Amino acid sequence: MVKLENLTFGYTKKAVLFNDLSMSLEAGRIYGLFGMNGAGKTTLLKQIAGLLFPLKGKCLIFNEHSCDRKPSALSDIFLIPEEFVLPNISSKAFIKINSPFFPKFESIQMNNYLEEFQIDDEKKLTTLSYGQKKKFLIAFGLATNARLLIMDEPTNGLDIPSKSQFRKIIASSATEERCILISTHQVRDLGNIIDQVTILDKGKIIFNQNLESISQKFVFGRIKDESDDNVIYSEDIMGGKAAICLNNGKDSEVDLELLFNAVINSTEKINNEFKK
Repeated sequence: MVKLENLTFGYTKKAVLFNDLSMSLEAGRIYGLFGMNGAGKTTLLKQIAGLLFPLKGKCLIFNEHSCDRKPSALSDIFLIPEEFVLPNISSKAFIKINSPFFPKFESIQMNNYLEEFQIDDEKKLTTLSYGQKKKFLIAFGLATNARLLIMDEPTNGLDIPSKSQFRKIIASSATEERCILISTHQVRDLGNIIDQVTILDKGKIIFNQNLESISQKFVFGRIKDESDDNVIYSEDIMGGKAAICLNNGKDSEVDLELLFNAVINSTEKINNEFKK
């Protein structure tokens, strides 16, 4: 569905952010794109959406160059940016104006999402809080039924109940035909809704594994003695140490925040375990 081949990009020729970056995204999966601030996450999303163009290499969406921005491709992509400005019109008017650009838009689906998020479609969008505006865009993006849904920091501005609603709605909207790419530095917010963990650091993909492989390889929890040979990574927490250990037959929930810290601090050591 999405394929980046040896993509090189920089906002100036002397400041290259991506150099020969390659990756692919498949339909039927939810990807979590993680990274520190400034790692290049938003820039990568804009490349995929066709808002920025490669200096070299290719960015293909549905086998089309994303930079060509063909209507047939754009009608099957929806980007929810971190920063946005909504017009001074009602939610209902926004839907009426913009939904025709997306042939698979479902009004009933949209109404269900608005009800779930408790958003009044008669109110002007400019009167909504930032969190409500974000939820409205998420609802609209999901209702387009676009095959490629891209979200940049979607949980920013959402309160705790809204984050829980977000996870539930995303999980229920996943289909075999749709690819969802969610970029965030708030790793915990994605819980267990993602299928693939992709970590970007300084313009490079330094980790890219599916959640099943991670669960089979590692077990997450607390330890007392970090001298155990099974301990791959540990860090101090209140009351002890949180650790990633080699899986010895036990099941545990993947701690995305701990995994992220481990990859950032011990990239080679973590990746080497997947080569065995």
